[in-house]
This record gives sequence, C-alpha cells and structure tokens, in this order.
Amino acid sequence: MDELNIKQHFRVDEGPIIDQINDWLVQTTDQYRPVLTPFLNPRQRYIAQTLVNGNDNVKMVSNGGWQHAEMKRVLFFPSYYQPQVKDFEVTCLEIDYPQKFAELHHRQIMGTLLGEGLDRAAFGDIVTDGKRWQVVITNQMARFVRERIDHVGKIKVKWKLISLEQLIAPEDDWEQLTTTVSSLRIDAVVAAGFNYSRNRAKQLLEHGLVQINWEEMQRPDYLVGEHDMLSVRYAGRLRVDQVGTITRKNKQRITLSIIHA
Repeated sequence: MDELNIKQHFRVDEGPIIDQINDWLVQTTDQYRPVLTPFLNPRQRYIAQTLVNGNDNVKMVSNGGWQHAEMKRVLFFPSYYQPQVKDFEVTCLEIDYPQKFAELHHRQIMGTLLGEGLDRAAFGDIVTDGKRWQVVITNQMARFVRERIDHVGKIKVKWKLISLEQLIAPEDDWEQLTTTVSSLRIDAVVAAGFNYSRNRAKQLLEHGLVQINWEEMQRPDYLVGEHDMLSVRYAGRLRVDQVGTITRKNKQRITLSIIHA
C-alpha cells in the first residue's frame, strides 16, 4: 500500500501523523534499530499499527505505564530486537500535596503541565484513586517537572518518583452501547452517546465544550473514526470502539464505550 492509498483510508488532518509514523518506520528500517515515539493516543496508535501491518521489516509494541493506559509510547523495532520495559523511558510521578486542606482535579493538573510548556505528547495518563494523583511521563520531562513546577493552581506540590508497580490502575466505569447514527459526524455521535438532540450536540461543539483526542473541536460535521476518544464537558467521555456495517435504512452501526460525568 503506497502513501497515497494509505492516506485515503484516514482523515485529511491525519496526514501529518501518517508522515511522522512513516518517518519512524523508515528510520527503524534504514538504521536497523528501535525507534521510540512520544506518547500517542489510541487513534494514533491505530494508524501506526495499520502502517506496521503493511511493513514486513518492522514490529511495534506500546507502553503507557499500565495495561489499559490511554496514552502510550510506541517502540518500533526490527525483528531481531527484544523490547524491554526500560526501552520506553517512562517515569511515574505522584503528586505530594496537603490532602486534608486541598483538592486536586484532572483539569488542573493537565492545565498546569500544558501551561508550563509541556507538549501533550510528553506525558501520558493522569490517574487517581480519589485522593492520590499520579502522572506517567517521559524520563526527560520528569526531571523538568520535578525541578520547575511547585504549584498546581494555588496548591503547593512536590513530585515524588514512584515505580511502575506503584502506579494506580483506575477502574473506570465504561458502559458499552451499540447503536446506529445517520452518519459519523461528531455531532451525531455525541448525540447518540449521551442521548442528546443533534441541536444540543451541535451547540456544545460550537461553544468549545467537546474535545476529540484531547484537541478542541468546534466543527459539527467533523467525521470520527475507530479509536477516537471524545470528551464532552459536564457529560463525560466517549470512545469509538467499532464502526460497523450500514443498515437497510442507510444508518451506520457503531459501538461506543461511555463514561458519564
């Protein structure tokens, strides 16, 4: 499958990540060595796996600190190589803060990291058990965070190194839903997932309250695909698990996983 044919199977705006993955694959092949990526979201890893499936010289594995992590680093490697956990250069940090007097939230931690100049691909999942908060991050950025960031919002914090074994494995309450939509437009999928009207879903998008793969999306006509992650403020999160067949009434079958806020 050549590059043009590959891109026809994905969205136009996914061209840059396809090019980047192809560059990593060429690097792995030409230099005959493993190549490590930043953290990739599920959709990006799906694209990577699709490209690797068409390449007999390269394999891939991913690691995000725990088995069901959403954000993971990918290691592309030639067939001779045996990957090890240390190859992923992943560090786990736990936030030390006054739990009796302060309360942290996911959006605060995310906003702090991004506000300090970290790229979203520099860190993985932010996990909690309700009190403790932990972040999976690249080794390089872990040093930066520990040395430079001492507040999350107005809360004074320290960042403690912990082992992968100490990482919280959250038990998210995903509910699965198989339904049909008139199309794969993001407003139709959001409406189906949260039982909204199309008009309400459209307004949420236009007001900047919907993200797809951690990026704000305001276009109601944007087409979603398998492994896309959607977040709707005040409603919850939605994952597109499968895009199925077309029904006799020309509806699109889809399978979603949903967490309600």
